[in-house]
Amino acid sequence: MNVGGVDRILRIAAGLILIVLALLGQIGAWGFIGIVPLATGLFRFCPAYKLIGFNSCPLRKNSE
Repeated sequence: MNVGGVDRILRIAAGLILIVLALLGQIGAWGFIGIVPLATGLFRFCPAYKLIGFNSCPLRKNSE
């Protein structure tokens, strides 16, 4: 786990908003890119964070 707290909530909210807007036709099909932040928020893991060595989860900073 490398996504925590506010970061996780913002990812889930942004992902849901993008997906709903895409389903409603308010934004184009590109809105389904919201699946990415939604998944990273739900699974609490971001591959990009892993690549750059960043961790926003305070409980796991020293365990990896």
